[in-house]
Amino acid sequence: MRKTWLLFSQAVTVAVAVLFVVATLKPEWVRRGGAAAAPGSGSINAPASAAPVSMNAGTAVTSYSAAAKRASPAVVSITASKAPARNLRADDPVFQFFFGDRSRQAQSEPQVGLGSGVIVSSDGYLITNNHVIDGADDIEVMLTDGRQARAKLVGTDPESDVAVLKIALDRLPAIAFGDAEQLQVGDVVLAIGNPFGVGQTVTSGIVSALGRNRLGINTFENFIQTDAAINPGNSGGALVDANGNLLGINTAIYSRTGGSLGIGFAIPVTTAKQVMESLIKDGQVTRGYIGVEQRELTPEIAQTLNLPIQQGVLITGVQQSGPAAAGGLRPGDVVVAVAGKPVVNTAQLLNAVAALKPQAVAAIAVQRGSKTLDLNVTVGQRPKARMREQ
Repeated sequence: MRKTWLLFSQAVTVAVAVLFVVATLKPEWVRRGGAAAAPGSGSINAPASAAPVSMNAGTAVTSYSAAAKRASPAVVSITASKAPARNLRADDPVFQFFFGDRSRQAQSEPQVGLGSGVIVSSDGYLITNNHVIDGADDIEVMLTDGRQARAKLVGTDPESDVAVLKIALDRLPAIAFGDAEQLQVGDVVLAIGNPFGVGQTVTSGIVSALGRNRLGINTFENFIQTDAAINPGNSGGALVDANGNLLGINTAIYSRTGGSLGIGFAIPVTTAKQVMESLIKDGQVTRGYIGVEQRELTPEIAQTLNLPIQQGVLITGVQQSGPAAAGGLRPGDVVVAVAGKPVVNTAQLLNAVAALKPQAVAAIAVQRGSKTLDLNVTVGQRPKARMREQ
């Protein structure tokens, strides 16, 4: 009996040793014939060729090449040339003695600026930034297919920094408009333009914020903020969604170095389209105006004035004989809504009034002390370059 037990022990020992060697050197031999794992063991035997399964219902996007290919042909490079200012002293012999021909050479060289633009119609209309072509005497447009054309300036709107150009070429690729109203923070976007003049470049990022204003860039601000790399030369280029549809016109960056720090701003396509249509139809952008000066209502001011509200826009001045004065607004009133839309800061008041049509009657809700009033104001037309009055 003892001998039998000894033989059994030795056999088990040898078997365990063989199994250990095989599992170490040829583990697939063990897995190939292994049985299915017991329920709850946390492991699943699957073929080595099985495809990985996504943890969510959607398929992960690994390339935006389709969006880039769709939108890129409509994004152009713009070269804006401005004739040099003439120095009236250039012909002065004394001036020539000290500065020589260098002054004449400097005068003969035009100032050249580089930017981008977006073709928005097959008949040749382009949108870009006003600051890209501001003061230019000659504007050249280059397409991605190598064609070039001199652009005609249709109109500009410095207060929104939008300009409209037109070129006369056949078979122009026009970009498709997207729905900027449906944008959400976190949505993927692509920025397309000509940074530093190196040639068309596509960068990607997400929507970092919406409705950015009070940045001091434009009079009317409602920017899309993105971390897609935007650099000098991208101005006037396209911000598109993952399908290649136009969402905005890239216009500015926040930077301490002149390069991208991941904070870029684009004008929403809804704003750019409205401005473009007005410039094409009327040659100018018509905006509402009521003639007031305003400031933010702070909790301290609200407490000092014994107001029952904490948000709104405090009217600090009313233009004599202006639309607001005729409608009954007074200094000290707090505007809380325009045409049924709440306003809580000066930027919102500015945009709400500008959206009104001249000669229309608008209901303006104000808080006057402890009273809430609804005043009917006949809207006027906003004068050009009016920066502080609404």
